[in-house]
Amino acid sequence: MAFHPREKLIVALDYPSLAPALAMARQLEGLAGCFKIGSQLFAAEGPRALEKLARIGGIFLDLKFHDIPNTVAGAVRAAADLPGVRFLDLHTLGGLEPMRAAVEAIRARKSPPQLLGVTILTSHDEQSLRRVGLAGKAAANALRLAKLAKLAGLDGVVASAQEVRPIRRACGPDFLLVVPGIRPASAGLQDQVRVATPSEAIRAGADYLVVGRPITGAPAPASAAAAIVAEIQQALARG
Repeated sequence: MAFHPREKLIVALDYPSLAPALAMARQLEGLAGCFKIGSQLFAAEGPRALEKLARIGGIFLDLKFHDIPNTVAGAVRAAADLPGVRFLDLHTLGGLEPMRAAVEAIRARKSPPQLLGVTILTSHDEQSLRRVGLAGKAAANALRLAKLAKLAGLDGVVASAQEVRPIRRACGPDFLLVVPGIRPASAGLQDQVRVATPSEAIRAGADYLVVGRPITGAPAPASAAAAIVAEIQQALARG
């Protein structure tokens, strides 16, 4: 679990190349516990991006593996060898067996990265879920998938703040809850639907918050990050 408020902040470096990502990470050094590298930056720069960024902070490698068990296991094994990786994720919609294969792939490591299951993307609402064949509320689907992730042995899940409380009740205090879709009250939704402010997410029980454009697109990114850390600290103090 994270203890210092800044350790709860994960900044998404969604850039098309390494140079701007590295420049942003340097601005935010000491203000975030981890940097999230997604498919755009990794596809453009590969492991080289991790080698550079891991010198500044921990890495959440957000590649959302979704494939047959053997392929997922191989991908997780390879990703766990990359520099500075603290978190890896895979889609819970892949099912129980790929998640179990991922757990087994790194079980014997001395200090393995923590495995997170992606539940329902924060860009989804009920209408978009129906279009892909998932009936019911987003929260109910996320809860069901989180329970499956726990059964598989994953360390936690990625879910919106709206699902944090029921997942925490169902999966227990040690199950990691990483919450994207974080938007300070002054920020717009962009392409997110199920969002929350930093204090709302922390009070709901989130362990880590993933924040991208409200920090990286701000006129003063370091000030924006510091304000979010301060909001996290206040929310923690209120309990």
